[in-house]
Amino acid sequence: MSLIFLTAAPAGALEWTPSEMLGWETRQFQGQTTYGLTHAESGSVLHAQCGQSASGLYRRQKIDLTRTPVIEWSWRVDKVFDPPRDERLKSNDDYAARIYLVVDGGMLAWRTRVINYVWASGMPSGADWPNAYAAQARMIAVRSGPPADPGEWQHERRDVRADFKRFHGIDALAIDAIAIMTDCDDRATTAEAWYGTIRFVAD
Repeated sequence: MSLIFLTAAPAGALEWTPSEMLGWETRQFQGQTTYGLTHAESGSVLHAQCGQSASGLYRRQKIDLTRTPVIEWSWRVDKVFDPPRDERLKSNDDYAARIYLVVDGGMLAWRTRVINYVWASGMPSGADWPNAYAAQARMIAVRSGPPADPGEWQHERRDVRADFKRFHGIDALAIDAIAIMTDCDDRATTAEAWYGTIRFVAD
């Protein structure tokens, strides 16, 4: 098993370790996804297991994208939903792993904008589409399909400010919340994933 983790945080970076993420607020949509710490070669990671459930871990915190516009994280998925289906449909809106970033519209809820970085099962890597339940949320397939080597950790890096401009047409100076979720309620099945440290850094 190979393992990819982030190095020590650079000055000015903002990060959450798996143990800190476990303390985030729970947001439940259908049933309860189980989140817990497990040991890996380089320390603790966050393990998520869902069984016909959809709940996430959520943290409300303003993150200044003018200072730290780039998000970095590590995650692992050993298998995806089989057979792959069209994830643009509500009946297939499940992801073994996803990270939410939210620009809160406040009292004007229709102004809320969300980006979901997902590990897709059916949509190809690099694809983007509106969420099946909420058009103001945009789905981005950072990874797709089963990994070539189960147990392999993947390291990701995205320019969040650039993504909000590209996919929502707004210059987001900050986001207001971050969340992770492993969900499998719409397909009525099971899934699991592992998450490492999440970090915001300067470009």
